[in-house]
Amino acid sequence: MNDSPADNPADPPAGDPAGLSADHPADAPADADLSADSPADAPADADLSADSPADAPADDPADLSADHPADPPADDPADLSADPSAGSPGVPAAAASGGPTAAASASPGNPRGEAPGGTPAGPPTGCPVGHPAPGGGVPTLFTWEFATDPYPAYAWLREHSPVHRTALPSGVEAWLVTRYDDARQALADARLSKNPMHHAGSAQAKGRTGIPGERKAELMTHLLNIDPPDHTRLRRLVSKAFTPRRVAEFAPRVQELTDRLIDSFAEDGKADLIHDFAFPLPIYAICDLLGVPPEDQDDFRDWAGMMIRHGGGPRGGVARSVKKMRGYLAELIHRKRENPGDDLISGLIRASDHGEHLTENEAAAMAFILLFAGFETTVNLIGNGTYALLRNPDQRVRLQRSLADGESGLLDTGIEELLRYDGPVEMATWRYATEPVTLGGQAVAAGDPVLVVLAAADRDPERFRDADTLDLARSDNQHLGYGHGIHYCLGAPLARLEGRTALATLLRRLPDLRLSPEAADVRWRGGLIMRGLRTLPVEFDPGHRIVRSDAPSRP
Repeated sequence: MNDSPADNPADPPAGDPAGLSADHPADAPADADLSADSPADAPADADLSADSPADAPADDPADLSADHPADPPADDPADLSADPSAGSPGVPAAAASGGPTAAASASPGNPRGEAPGGTPAGPPTGCPVGHPAPGGGVPTLFTWEFATDPYPAYAWLREHSPVHRTALPSGVEAWLVTRYDDARQALADARLSKNPMHHAGSAQAKGRTGIPGERKAELMTHLLNIDPPDHTRLRRLVSKAFTPRRVAEFAPRVQELTDRLIDSFAEDGKADLIHDFAFPLPIYAICDLLGVPPEDQDDFRDWAGMMIRHGGGPRGGVARSVKKMRGYLAELIHRKRENPGDDLISGLIRASDHGEHLTENEAAAMAFILLFAGFETTVNLIGNGTYALLRNPDQRVRLQRSLADGESGLLDTGIEELLRYDGPVEMATWRYATEPVTLGGQAVAAGDPVLVVLAAADRDPERFRDADTLDLARSDNQHLGYGHGIHYCLGAPLARLEGRTALATLLRRLPDLRLSPEAADVRWRGGLIMRGLRTLPVEFDPGHRIVRSDAPSRP
């Protein structure tokens, strides 16, 4: 099929945030073909937007490529693995998203906190990072404090340099697209390839634009790195796991996991909602979908924790985790071939055995990217969303009253607003111009990398009224939080289900949930692609808790 923007799948309508309405293409039978280039391809469909930390060049065993803000010092572990007690100071959060910046801190991908030249990175002197520089110059980007609150800087770029060429901390130069209309165009433009081979930079530069270790582990052939027709073929296979029917069938399991995790801390009166809740929920959910046996899921949690904490771990930790995961997936694929089940990996194997031409490397790469991309976006949706609600108590109370009345409409629109306001994906994955392209009046040369800044586009006042205000009832909300076009997030329905279930259950079962005093120093992981909190300390009165949710969340 044609891969032009005209043939791209429709995004979910504003009135149907979950993309599950009867008159929307996403609402197809369980066996419907939701291939990427088909009009039937909708929110049930995506590369999971989990565009990831920068990939290290082949000679960079420490994975210090860092297309990210400067990393935390070596004593900043940010461990999100199976031990939830590990603390993780990083980037101090602003008083509110879009509010004043706080003290310096951290981000992923560069454990030594070094700038490209090898010197310690940090805020420039005399300039409030993340805000326009004195005298109205270009704001300083990709520093510790920028990661805390990037929105003032993005506002300056939208107004003064909407398609802006900049050097990233790794030294790679890329174009940042910040206005909504330009971003939507770029996301659907077939001339902007996902294949890193189109990057005109050096081999070393190309090595800094992917997931650490994916090249060495032979995991490059996944949806984030390919174009049609291979993208169409692989997406068609995987999309069958994310039909509305399959997602609806999974809702009770998500509710069970949600309640079980809340049970684990409900009597304590306090929790770190990232370590104790937002992180494990999507890990266990995606493991169930993939067919990872329960006895192996804690290993996946360890590997995922290393990947999400990026540079906070030991040298080369991300690449080593990728290598371990690759080895495990090869073994699991072999086991599933011998004893298939009703899971995604078994489905990929059956498709290959029935002539769909899926190689073992492709199957492993697809399982890997679904895990990697499918959990971090949801971690951030739950974490960022809860933080935004707790910082906007009027909106939280409004939602709690709606839930108490048995209504779901405000929860539906609220999830979309949280995705727009401070969403889990700051920038879409890398794109490369295959020919000269004009974006927002700016000429982009063939081979140039392009990064679409979803966070900036979704705060564009030309598209969204009161764009810096959180309004859970916002109805006209065609945000780009999960992308647009043929790369629209494949797992969006599952992520929405998990986000809705998590937030609704938290507010029902812990009605007096509030930020703890330690939250004054809550820190952002920072990063080029993803946006999420390292920790989210909260407290509540155990005597006010509700033992179990009596109103399971509708998918």
